[in-house]
Amino acid sequence: MWSGLSLFLAQCHNGDMSDVRTPDPGWFSDGDLDDIRRRIPILYVEAVPVHIDAQGKVTEVGLLIRVDEFGEMRSALVAGRVQYGETVRDALLRNLEKDLGPLAFPRLPASAVPATVAEYFPFPARLVDERQHAVALVFVVPVSGDCQPRQDALEIKWVPVEEVFTDALNGEFLGGREQVLRAALSTVATA
Repeated sequence: MWSGLSLFLAQCHNGDMSDVRTPDPGWFSDGDLDDIRRRIPILYVEAVPVHIDAQGKVTEVGLLIRVDEFGEMRSALVAGRVQYGETVRDALLRNLEKDLGPLAFPRLPASAVPATVAEYFPFPARLVDERQHAVALVFVVPVSGDCQPRQDALEIKWVPVEEVFTDALNGEFLGGREQVLRAALSTVATA
């Protein structure tokens, strides 16, 4: 069962990277990543971008708007994999810039302790990601600059924090991610 992954990891360890067809050694090819996703959990960071008031209380939450595979608009969090050799803090900053643009001016937490941890499964469970078993470290990150969504996000929608704890967002997220959002926000002061 593990022979393909073991062989691949052994090749990487022995310096035989001839099978890796990507210019960045921190990334796997699409085929290799699909194979790994079927075999081991993948580590992600997720960020909840927020606006805060003068007292440091969260007033608004930024939700990325993306189109899903069925053409429907869905809300999403800032998210991405942690690359090999990358710190959690660096992965968080890279993914914030990737999704919100270079002028978002995020204020990263002083430590890499997440607000919550989310675990996604490729089968029916509390949180679902059909592609893989993934573990995400989730951070609440104040942003003070101009957020211009990039990559596959169409826009960023700012919602009052009190809406997050109502039924208003139910059905906007895939795989139960509204539960992750609520869990992360329950760890910070809100207005």
